[in-house]
Amino acid sequence: LCGINNCFCVSLQGGVNDEITLTAYITIALLEIPLPVTHSVVRNALFCLETAADQKENHVYTKALLAYAFALAGKMDKRKALLVSLEKEAVKKDGSVHWQRPGKEPEVDLPYYRYRAPSAEVEMTAYVLLAHLTSQPAPSQEELSFASLIAKWISGQQNPNGGFSSTQ
Repeated sequence: LCGINNCFCVSLQGGVNDEITLTAYITIALLEIPLPVTHSVVRNALFCLETAADQKENHVYTKALLAYAFALAGKMDKRKALLVSLEKEAVKKDGSVHWQRPGKEPEVDLPYYRYRAPSAEVEMTAYVLLAHLTSQPAPSQEELSFASLIAKWISGQQNPNGGFSSTQ
């Protein structure tokens, strides 16, 4: 861990390789403990994430993590702005919604073959779902309707044993 620009940062070794994404992971974990947003480590991490959220070039995966971190922290304006941005990048297909990595190869439509998304896409979509459902006050009916489309896609990614592919 380091203190670059008063941020709580570490380099990632896999997935999206940047300090902001890992800072978001750690902030989410701290808020889920739950540490209060007034705790100095959480406060510094949120400051770092708020600064990063204003960057236009954030990866869709990073935006998903940021949206959930801000939802947990009660920063509903930041959460909402990220969800609006994420909705513009959503893949809406067959009555469901999900997110995928930029530059991804298109899905192959083969008979008797059911495509399952890579685990990173399931994870990223799940973070967006959590951001929609973690709202103060409770999520609106519109948010719940949109969340159900996300949940539909996620449930379609389950393997025959009820689990999901994993990066672990």
